[in-house]
Amino acid sequence: MPDLSIPNLRQWLISHLEDVSDVTIGELETPKSGYSAETIIFSAQITRKSASSQPTATQLEITKFVLRRETPDDPVYPAQSPSIDVEISIQYRAMEAVAAASDVPIAPLYGYESDPEVLGAPFFVMGFIPGEVPVEDPNYTTSGFFYDAQPAQRNQMLRSGIEIMASIHRIDWQKAGFDWLVPEGIIPGTAYQLNLWENAAAEALDGRELPAMERSFDWLRENLPKDSPLGIGWGDARPGNIIWQNFTPACVTDFEATAIVPPEFDLGWWLMFDRWSHDHIGGPRLAGEPSLEEQRDHYLSYAQSSGGFCEIPEANIFYQEVFAAARYVAIVVRVMNRSVARGELPSDNTYWRENPVVDCLEALLPD
Repeated sequence: MPDLSIPNLRQWLISHLEDVSDVTIGELETPKSGYSAETIIFSAQITRKSASSQPTATQLEITKFVLRRETPDDPVYPAQSPSIDVEISIQYRAMEAVAAASDVPIAPLYGYESDPEVLGAPFFVMGFIPGEVPVEDPNYTTSGFFYDAQPAQRNQMLRSGIEIMASIHRIDWQKAGFDWLVPEGIIPGTAYQLNLWENAAAEALDGRELPAMERSFDWLRENLPKDSPLGIGWGDARPGNIIWQNFTPACVTDFEATAIVPPEFDLGWWLMFDRWSHDHIGGPRLAGEPSLEEQRDHYLSYAQSSGGFCEIPEANIFYQEVFAAARYVAIVVRVMNRSVARGELPSDNTYWRENPVVDCLEALLPD
């Protein structure tokens, strides 16, 4: 059972939901998902306001919610700006702006709370969207709804996910109010992200050696490309951060790593994650799954046809795939550090440097 105040949550919901006189909180669930915030799913009986003193059946409804609460752990992602280091706040602000500026499917948002006195840490509440989510353990390429799907369904699913990613990139980040992601005096883009992530990786390693990481950042600095026009980066673009209904995106999630970057930043991550899922922890590519090249080409053709970015050099995309793998390695190190701090892993474990993500990075790095 999560450690939070049910009376405080009830009162918070009453004050943040429209036309509500009372709320009764149901059972709390804590699914194992994600590396950053704590996720709590719960149902609540909502009583709508009425002139009558007794609620009628039509004034009572059961609604399902998702609560995401900041944890006391060190953050998984480096802060884009020193003033925005609460990952829960980053995610809520990003989703709110994306929903307002586009038709990208985002869950209903009911409010963000910065005061830790309410539930012990900052949190936000959003609506629960039912559907399927491709998981990593066991990997979605080896079991589950994606594995059991028909070839045409797999093809539709991946292509529509790529189109959702391109739709995020079409948003004008300045008009949508994403200036808060760029500190004063900073030029956003790949060079800035490289500095952030190299520093974050060094901090996480804390003097330990990880040769593949060192080689990757050397190569990335030596081959820094000229960015395509900048836009909103989803930050963790992959099928597992979409809730799917009928193999169609119903909700896009997990914007903790959002940044102002060229579109190839996300495309590289999407392709790297696909490569990792098949070549390093999953099975062979299933019937109907488009190849890496086909996914890349679909992004480019869809972006062009829908008025988005299209002139992206192939070398930029490969560069960003290498950068994505380097970032993923840094994330694994940071997550393993968390597990050690929690007592879940011994301090002398070697998983932080011996894992399939490091294998993926080594396979991608040019000789």
